[in-house]
Amino acid sequence: MVSMRIGISMASYEGQSIWSNGMGQNIVFLAELFQRLPFVASVDLIDVGALAAMPQEVDVAGKKLRVMTMREATDAVDVVIELGGALDVGWLDLMRARGRKVAFYVVGQPYLGLTEAAVFEKPGHMPRPDRCDEVWLLAKDAPSAPILRTLHRCDVFEVPYIWHPQFLEQRMADVAQHGHHYGYRPRAEAGTRALRVGIFEPNISVQKTSSIPMLICDEAYRADRESIASMIALNTFHMKDHPTLLYLANSLDLVRDHRALFEGRHDIVSFMAMHGDAVVSHQWANDQNYVYLDALHGGYPLIHNSHLIGDCGYRYDGFDSEDAGRVLRAAFERHDANLQAYRATAQAFLRTLDPLYEANVRAYSDALDALFRKS
Repeated sequence: MVSMRIGISMASYEGQSIWSNGMGQNIVFLAELFQRLPFVASVDLIDVGALAAMPQEVDVAGKKLRVMTMREATDAVDVVIELGGALDVGWLDLMRARGRKVAFYVVGQPYLGLTEAAVFEKPGHMPRPDRCDEVWLLAKDAPSAPILRTLHRCDVFEVPYIWHPQFLEQRMADVAQHGHHYGYRPRAEAGTRALRVGIFEPNISVQKTSSIPMLICDEAYRADRESIASMIALNTFHMKDHPTLLYLANSLDLVRDHRALFEGRHDIVSFMAMHGDAVVSHQWANDQNYVYLDALHGGYPLIHNSHLIGDCGYRYDGFDSEDAGRVLRAAFERHDANLQAYRATAQAFLRTLDPLYEANVRAYSDALDALFRKS
């Protein structure tokens, strides 16, 4: 196979952190996988942002990654993966005219990307669709493949979801220096049976909001007042005065009994190490989420409605908050007794997401080979 030089797009910005969203981690994991392939000569990061740097948590030099501009990448890459930043369409046209290959790697929900910005008058960026040779997407977005084929006028291929605990463990070491431990503590060790529940939905799109998790927690609390010590809905501070959130919150027994808090953004490690025992989540068409994996790695009860994380956590269906309340109470009652098996199931699943897991390496190798050979 011909030696291949790969560039992955990114977008640096002031105040960036690897914990701001999952994109930075995704870029690093993909780059590390590509570096393992014998036919890949180099992997560089093409920055369309202002800083020409990855977040400080990323040891770029240690990972043998270079950050460069599009101009610098013109003669440095053979394959372009548009992932973390929208590349200039004129530059992509130039690269393709010179025989370079371009894959648009979709990680955001495609339908929402097409609709929410216009419907809700939110900031959005929609480059010319026919700028790539292929589109890559994850299993969570497989139902959107026909939409993407029509929109981008090219083939669409599913690629594996990848994750590694390196940044989680790095953050765990940071909080440990301050005397805090990330990882589930059995109730006897914690000194209380009731769970402190964290809700991490970002509340910037209808696909991941706190509304259903709040109802789930209240459903469990109404059935058993001893099950929930506190419910803390993160990423809600910007909505705290909105009438809809106020009406919803004030209808909850947890709020009436002063067991609910509404906070801003926190990374999962520092928050759970100090304030949490369980994670309650809800998503619509976003079944693959790094928060799930972070919680599972810590052994925390994860109440979720994803069908793409194997037998991990405690699953409920769709939007069924009543069933989810029962699932949360079951986790409250059984988690300690099943903790060893729960952790084993989680770790077995997480190993299959490792960027260097054989099936993942093979799948991306095949995807790159097919892209490079495309006429």
